[in-house]
Amino acid sequence: MYALVTNNEITKFINHPKSLVIGDVRYPAKIFQLWSQSELNAIGIYEVVFDDSNKKDEQWYINTNQSFAFSDNTVTASYGSATAKAHADRNATDKDGVELDPVVVIEGLKTVLIRTLKQQVANELARTDWYITRNTEKSTAIPSAISTHRDAVRTKQAEMETAITNASNTPALETLYKFTEQEDGSVTRPLGELPTLES
Repeated sequence: MYALVTNNEITKFINHPKSLVIGDVRYPAKIFQLWSQSELNAIGIYEVVFDDSNKKDEQWYINTNQSFAFSDNTVTASYGSATAKAHADRNATDKDGVELDPVVVIEGLKTVLIRTLKQQVANELARTDWYITRNTEKSTAIPSAISTHRDAVRTKQAEMETAITNASNTPALETLYKFTEQEDGSVTRPLGELPTLES
């Protein structure tokens, strides 16, 4: 991506190399391939430098739109400070800050994450539901390994839901889900994982 700078102001963005007129001269699209950076700069064309240092994971944060600036012969695209998404449910308010009546609840990250976890648990348990159905219909015993696994899934679910619920803010939630490499080479996250049944 390039920007056209005139009198120290960004006047146009060029997303794809194309023919363009600057002043009274038409330049072909090939200048973007054949000319050096300094030759492009001499006619006011600068490659945009992207600064993502303020950009955060959009699962947890709301990023600002990029802003563009020209300074020291460089066009930079950068983000402002990101805002953490609400971690807890809250009641919606009108433009004056008064809660709506009837109450409208805006879900926070905790509610969304716990709902996702419950779906993951349901999917894991569904893999062995047929043992329960067979037991109900035919009185065939459920293998102890299956019962143990199902209990382990529910126990881990409870632990994970407690960890999510107890997170004090959005960065704390993000930390629960952040994978890091351990000394033994394994990659884990503080929240842990649901047990899965060996095939």
